[in-house]
Amino acid sequence: MPAPPAFGDTIMRSRKYLFYMPALAGGGAERVWALLASEFARRGHEVIFAVDYAAPENADFLDPAVRCVTLPPGHFRAVLGLARLLWREKPDVSLSGIGVSNLKHMLAALMVWRHRRAVISFHGFFPSEPQFLSRLGNELSFVFTRLCGRAITVSDGLRTALIEKHHASTRRVMRIYNPVYAAKEADAVTRESLAARAPVILFVGRFHADKDIATLLNAFAKVSYPDARLEIVGDGALRPEMEALAARLGIVDRVTFSGYLADPSVAYRRARGLALTSKRESFGNVVAEALEHGLPVATTATDGPSEILEHGRFGAIVPTGDAGALARALDAMLADPGDPAPRIEQAKLFAVDKATDTYLAMTETVMREAGGD
Repeated sequence: MPAPPAFGDTIMRSRKYLFYMPALAGGGAERVWALLASEFARRGHEVIFAVDYAAPENADFLDPAVRCVTLPPGHFRAVLGLARLLWREKPDVSLSGIGVSNLKHMLAALMVWRHRRAVISFHGFFPSEPQFLSRLGNELSFVFTRLCGRAITVSDGLRTALIEKHHASTRRVMRIYNPVYAAKEADAVTRESLAARAPVILFVGRFHADKDIATLLNAFAKVSYPDARLEIVGDGALRPEMEALAARLGIVDRVTFSGYLADPSVAYRRARGLALTSKRESFGNVVAEALEHGLPVATTATDGPSEILEHGRFGAIVPTGDAGALARALDAMLADPGDPAPRIEQAKLFAVDKATDTYLAMTETVMREAGGD
């Protein structure tokens, strides 16, 4: 029988939690929810994971102890199915992430009068979720953040935007940084072993306009370090366009398009540094993952990565869209990738254990305020 879950010095009762996402698809928010749900279960809690449809990309990150439920097809039927699930299972707290899931979660919770036990979460700036239902869920944040138990943002910058631009509740919105997938062998990296690697710059992310891969390719075309290479891990609709741009820039023989990797750890372990060129980034899981692997990072000046790097203390920050500045930062990191130890230590702020402790403490507060024990 598992030991009672603990937070700090306080022994906590075993609880029942329900997590909700559209699917365990290949996004960062989906992986975060899988990691948290799994850690909740490992600590002795009963965990249900509800999805609209099955997807394989992040399914392997879900612990076998987590019970998976697929809701009926169609948004309306899914809301009714989620409401029935909430009513039947009566989880102590239910949690959802991203706009469309927050919308359906809150509608279902309101139908069965469990909205004060509902926790919604925001993983991106609203322009990054243009789909109609996601936009609707985000635009209703003024209402939902006052009806729910808590609303979570993944960075201080996103919390500020939610409150100042969208008038969300200052009392109920709180920031909890994302947990990142624990790296293997990260602690074995040394200054010498990192400098001895092939001069490979790594990018991990979707081929999406927000990621501005065009600036990355233009910057890499200006890199002067001998035999430098660029590896791009990810996929998406813009991939053919970016492959064509690499050809026009004359760098196609120095760029590897590796496609989507469910576990990119192998790519982190062979790279000498990471680049991120987002136009907007609410958190930036890949930045924290790169630090955990000891890699130097060069990123554009967006909210989440700047917070992770403590505004330049743990990595280079350049203006968005500035290919020249990024090229200079990439040349510098290839020439001297530096000491990985401080970066690995910084990454501990984003460990799964730390995030889980904070989430569990938050849910206990939600239960008390909702009238639970």
